[in-house]
Amino acid sequence: MDIEKVAREIVDSAVKAHRILGPGLLESAYQQCMAYELRKRGCTVACEVLLPVYYEDQEIDAGFRIDMLVEGCVVIENKAVEAVLPVHEARLLTYLKLKKCRLGFLLNWNVPLMKDGIKRMVNNL
Repeated sequence: MDIEKVAREIVDSAVKAHRILGPGLLESAYQQCMAYELRKRGCTVACEVLLPVYYEDQEIDAGFRIDMLVEGCVVIENKAVEAVLPVHEARLLTYLKLKKCRLGFLLNWNVPLMKDGIKRMVNNL
């Protein structure tokens, strides 16, 4: 699937899930509902994907998990916070680099309108 089509499905699914659920829930609730919505649309979605760190020639399980990986190429980091901080953006960029993905979304579900909680980020490999 074309990465821009995947991106459109992600944004549309996030807006729909937020419209139905509203703000105030845990990240895990939004994640499961959004995964369901994306799968209904024919997307492959993996949740809580183990992300090892490579140090020299060693693979190290440092406990990192990608919230959602859509079509094997787009990383989604879910938050339900008062405000997105630079550390949240840095984490998504790090996940993109470690997974060698070009596109990611930082979704903050704790907003009145979901369009204000969507941050698209790219990794220029």
